[in-house]
Amino acid sequence: MREDQELRFVKGHGTGNDFVVLPDPDGDLDLTADLVRGLCDRRFGIGADGVLRVVLAAVAPEAAAMADAARWFMDYRNADGSPAEMCGNGARVFARYLVQAGYAAPGRFPIATRAGLRVVDVPAGRGDVTVEMGPPRLVAGPGVPVAVAGRSFTAAAVSMGNPHAVCFADDLDIAGLRRLDVTAPPEFSPVDFPDGVNVEIVVDRPGGVAMRVHERGVGETASCGTGACAVAVAWAHRHGRRPSASLPEVEVEVDVPGGGLVVIWRTDSVLLRGPAELVFDGVTRPGAFAAPSRPAVADAAGAAAAAEVLDVAGLTVAG
Repeated sequence: MREDQELRFVKGHGTGNDFVVLPDPDGDLDLTADLVRGLCDRRFGIGADGVLRVVLAAVAPEAAAMADAARWFMDYRNADGSPAEMCGNGARVFARYLVQAGYAAPGRFPIATRAGLRVVDVPAGRGDVTVEMGPPRLVAGPGVPVAVAGRSFTAAAVSMGNPHAVCFADDLDIAGLRRLDVTAPPEFSPVDFPDGVNVEIVVDRPGGVAMRVHERGVGETASCGTGACAVAVAWAHRHGRRPSASLPEVEVEVDVPGGGLVVIWRTDSVLLRGPAELVFDGVTRPGAFAAPSRPAVADAAGAAAAAEVLDVAGLTVAG
């Protein structure tokens, strides 16, 4: 990014999982890891859990093979600058942006992601946005060891195009879930998750489940769309409610700190439905993110800011 370059952006979120949307149709922007980290910094930048670059699939090397099927590529980056395969909440915000910007008509249309093609459904008004997340993949076996929030779990390993470790805290209620400190990175074997993993802690609640999540490359967030899908699939499988000819779909309501999501597991795919909001438009000043200027204190400040967000959501961490 040149020092004299302004950067236009839109800020959006899906149940509190927030993103900086960067319109870059022709793929001109050099989206470096430093730039992503700067944009996502909650004290020294705009603040977000990740960046969604909006680029034509035909000009994106990672998506060129999908350009005949999808016009737009969702180039998603985690807050630490690393690219990610898929983001369910991000896909819904991305789709909402395409419709509101006039790049796509309301209704159903495909988008390209690093996890492959995904079909989204955006209403003409302010209703919920749905994304078809593709089929889940549950790893067979007794589970994998994971430590998070000072506890040890045998987690269900689920892939939604990206890796998840779903941890059922059967001894906790919702109040106990809220008291957990989920800020520290989880511990796991790189043999089980060579590319890292998103870790969800889950408790039952009337009518569904509640979860908290530590996202790979981000930390604890107010919501995670692929995580909600992984949780719903693992919970339904645990309770013997896999979709079948006699039960064509299983619907699970998933509460996250930022609100509520609905996951529908069908025999061939998983659907994620929930709100997707665009909050404001902005322009960065020239030179603001031209070179790394992030002080060492920024990491601690960002963690503190995230804690404030969770506190507002009613998730005060016990200390």
